[in-house]
Amino acid sequence: MFLDYSMKTNYMKKTLLFLSAFLITVFSFAQGGIDEVISAMKSGNATGVTKYFDNYVDITMPDKSSNYSKSQGELIIKDFFSNNGVKNFDVKHKGNNDSGDYCIGTLQTKNGSYRTTVYMRMKGNKQVIQDIRIQQQ
Repeated sequence: MFLDYSMKTNYMKKTLLFLSAFLITVFSFAQGGIDEVISAMKSGNATGVTKYFDNYVDITMPDKSSNYSKSQGELIIKDFFSNNGVKNFDVKHKGNNDSGDYCIGTLQTKNGSYRTTVYMRMKGNKQVIQDIRIQQQ
């Protein structure tokens, strides 16, 4: 009888541990996208932002606006970050709706402040950036 109870307890502990790990992983994965983009924006890490680009992404900048391929978009964001020297990104609002996550904030650079909006959506099993707008204030 003692052995049966011990085996059941071990099985229940393993099952609970597995379920906890699974739920933490799922929750972290779902939240990681927008939070990682925000973190990359704060540090001026263009690669950290562009790794979330969809195959095509709408980019609005002070001097250009279009729908770009992922590789074109990467060049545009990297060029902007390096030419402007990102100092910080101050999040004003972050949220989600049925189609995905978004954040609105102020990108502070050595050349001035920019109102920045990032829209993400789920594509398959990961979040991707659909639209990024960087507009001079």
